Amino acid sequence: MRVGVHINRFDHSGGAPALGAELAAAGAAAEAAGVSWLSVMDHYFQMEFNGGAEDPMLEAYTTLGYLAGRTSTVRLGALVTGVTYRHPGLLAKIATTLDVLSGGRATLGIGAAWYDREHHGLGVPYPPLAERFERLEETLRICLQMWDPENDGPFEGRHYRLAETRCVPAPVSAPHPEIMIGGGGEKKTLRLVARYADACNLIPASPEELRHKLDVLRGHCDTVGRDHDAIRKTVLYTGEHATTGDLDAFSRDIEGYTKLGVDTVILAPRLGGTSEWMERFVAPAVQRLAGLD
Repeated sequence: MRVGVHINRFDHSGGAPALGAELAAAGAAAEAAGVSWLSVMDHYFQMEFNGGAEDPMLEAYTTLGYLAGRTSTVRLGALVTGVTYRHPGLLAKIATTLDVLSGGRATLGIGAAWYDREHHGLGVPYPPLAERFERLEETLRICLQMWDPENDGPFEGRHYRLAETRCVPAPVSAPHPEIMIGGGGEKKTLRLVARYADACNLIPASPEELRHKLDVLRGHCDTVGRDHDAIRKTVLYTGEHATTGDLDAFSRDIEGYTKLGVDTVILAPRLGGTSEWMERFVAPAVQRLAGLD
């Protein structure tokens, strides 16, 4: 099992002037530790559970572009982009730019969006949940069409209409940047994973819950004729043991996931600076998880 890191706080003790250097150090530490995935939040405001809107939050794709220039091997993505945050044609262009400039290391992480406060706060439309899922599916179709070198024609959907789906330069990744859908909704989200995604991200409370979600995903895959094993499975670990640095307790938490086909466990420490933590905790965690089977 591989290890990823999700940077979700930007309240560095040195304030805003220190964030660039800290992010560069975090990228270097991640690669030195053998981390396979590095992600950031895509939100306008910091979450209430993580300090609230008064705490700093960087724009995701600017941050990922910066990390692309400071790293060379780790896969980069937002965990995850809300479908309402950017027009789908622009989102495809942004993800493509990240893929090109990182040498093919971009993942488009996407979901249906949920944080109404930041939408209302910055004046971004926040449609009802059913419509957000409709927009999510149309956005996935638009991205795939923009990444199809044989089809730069129009797109006509219920919510989006594009006269041209032109994307030049094309992505470096073949056939296109990885698409990761976040969320465990059994009727809609996992159905979209089965139909469109290369990877999924789940936040299970237990191995038993994860087993159930993967069984649901398998059923959707069977329905659409998709190979369940072709979808990369990732889980987000939000337990306190990664933040506090208790490697043994963390390993016990993770052990139950190893036989369920999980490719990557992504750690989300509630820390404003992660570079020193990666050296101290993540590097040995990478070695520990590599030995689990």
